[in-house]
Amino acid sequence: MNKFEIVLIFNPDLSTSVLNKELDDFKLKLTSHSAKIINEEDWGLRELSYNINKFKKAFYKFLQIEVSGSMIKDFNSQLNQSENLLRYLFVKVDQHQELPTKIKNEKK
Repeated sequence: MNKFEIVLIFNPDLSTSVLNKELDDFKLKLTSHSAKIINEEDWGLRELSYNINKFKKAFYKFLQIEVSGSMIKDFNSQLNQSENLLRYLFVKVDQHQELPTKIKNEKK
């Protein structure tokens, strides 16, 4: 099992219930592929460095997981199908950083 940190960037126009459903669906996909969710963090609505699909802000979610590296391709293809997800990033790490992260503590 490899350790990964994931950042998900969601459409800012989503309601809280739709956003939570999207995140729950993704977490269900992770666990159904024998991934272990170590931690998660909500970074909230933040300004983007540049516009994505004409959006200036987006909801950020951060996850720390353990999963086989071969499963990342499957997750990528599933995430590409989501209309509400603007961007995502998987980063393989040797060790997960301690939470809360710096960005969580940063003033908006």
